[in-house]
Amino acid sequence: MSKLCRQVSIESPGPTLKDCVFSFDVPVPDVPMYGARIRVVYAGACYRVNRTRSASVCSTSSVSSMSSLTGEMEGLGIQGSSPAHIGLRDGALFPGYEVAGIVDAIGEAAERPFGFTEGTRIVLFPYEGVPHGYADYIVVPDFKCLVPIPGDLPLSVAAMLPTGALLASNSVDTAIQCLKTLLDGPNKKDKATVLIVGTGGLALWALRLASHHFKLCKYHNRIRISVATLKDEGFALAKESDQISVVQWSEDLYERQLIERTNDACGGPVDIVLNFGTTSRSLHRSLQCLAPGGMVLVTEDVGEKLMPKFAKKAEELKVHIVVVPNGTIEQLRELVFLVARGDVEPPPHSVFPAEEAQEVVRKLCNSEIEGRAILKFHDVD
Repeated sequence: MSKLCRQVSIESPGPTLKDCVFSFDVPVPDVPMYGARIRVVYAGACYRVNRTRSASVCSTSSVSSMSSLTGEMEGLGIQGSSPAHIGLRDGALFPGYEVAGIVDAIGEAAERPFGFTEGTRIVLFPYEGVPHGYADYIVVPDFKCLVPIPGDLPLSVAAMLPTGALLASNSVDTAIQCLKTLLDGPNKKDKATVLIVGTGGLALWALRLASHHFKLCKYHNRIRISVATLKDEGFALAKESDQISVVQWSEDLYERQLIERTNDACGGPVDIVLNFGTTSRSLHRSLQCLAPGGMVLVTEDVGEKLMPKFAKKAEELKVHIVVVPNGTIEQLRELVFLVARGDVEPPPHSVFPAEEAQEVVRKLCNSEIEGRAILKFHDVD
């Protein structure tokens, strides 16, 4: 008889927040010939509010911030204050793809790059077709999607890196390339201002990564970082340095007031916006805060939904919208190195037993969890 293990699936919370988490007993998967079986230790808690993975509510949209969550729903044409009031059920099970764990077993014909052995601590790069991460064990076809984790990096922190942190890292890398054009190009400017929009996981990762990487640029003294917060409690969180200007985007103010407030805080129109808001209003405001020739960087899922709507507006304002994909496995390896070495401090996170997934989803819907929520499947510490 095959040994059984646990697998959890999380679907969109319904009106009462009940019956959105399901647990199954499934056979322990066989070890693939050229790949490995992974014992999942931690997985980022996520659920989704529509039919595609890109609109999942997880680290990439800061589930601790209700403004981010309502932004997800606005993008879907859903009005309401929380998923508990959406009034519909997706019914599609969400597998989870923010996984950190250890190599449990290796296939007989597998190649072992980077010295992988049984017991190696890893984080999983979220490739297309990534296996269901809410399970005691998953299998990968080869080692190309695995990144080894040094012993001094907690696996719970590693579980935050493959999505939110990786997307923020690629956004900062893209911003650096844009800055090179602005500061060293044929029409170079004396100084440039970068505005980071948001206060959740993505924005905080971007702020800390930008602060680190910009210091290494030859024109670091010509770059100014500002932050536009979307929520009251994010104001103190975003103001991590006296060198960073902070402006609050209160949704009860008129757009013109918010744009003027932003220009005052940033010393005029900005050159690059890293927009981690998910609403059309946030993008529209970001475009109007740009100087001519400026660029607003948006995530791939936002770009898919909003680019057709705002392409003409960007052209009228003589600015650009740049779509940033999630990032590469090479960038994930660099992230692991930077965080493990202490060059970049991770945002706050909270760990919960996988058995409490139902309660975790309830707390996420009501913004009761500080920082990222991480589910724990095994105790290997």
